[in-house]
Amino acid sequence: MPGTSQSKAGLRCGDARQVAREALSARGVGERLLDDVLTVVAELVSNAIRHAGGVTGFSVRCLPDAVAVEVSDASPVLPRSPGTPVEVPGGFGWLVVNRLAARTEISADHSGKTITAYVPLTGDARGA
Repeated sequence: MPGTSQSKAGLRCGDARQVAREALSARGVGERLLDDVLTVVAELVSNAIRHAGGVTGFSVRCLPDAVAVEVSDASPVLPRSPGTPVEVPGGFGWLVVNRLAARTEISADHSGKTITAYVPLTGDARGA
């Protein structure tokens, strides 16, 4: 299906951005949406690499009202919530993801977690 892309374990940040760019170019999205999605991809993938031992799954899907970015890793530890005190290092990438996404979902169990961020389509992405 155009606008859908999946990748396997061991994905690096630049490769993930390229996968997302190719999936979205098939859909003809606007530059603003593309930039937002690529930022979300970079933050989620780099966090999985930095904090959870790497990416175990990755997909980008174009939905009717959003682009879903899904990143899985092998750590059940949840991202730090927005509002964590500034003195505590890190957490800014998760804040960026939550500002760009209309919503985020996290499913976790003993084997790891999957984070899905839904970046809303804008008027230029719908061809308006």
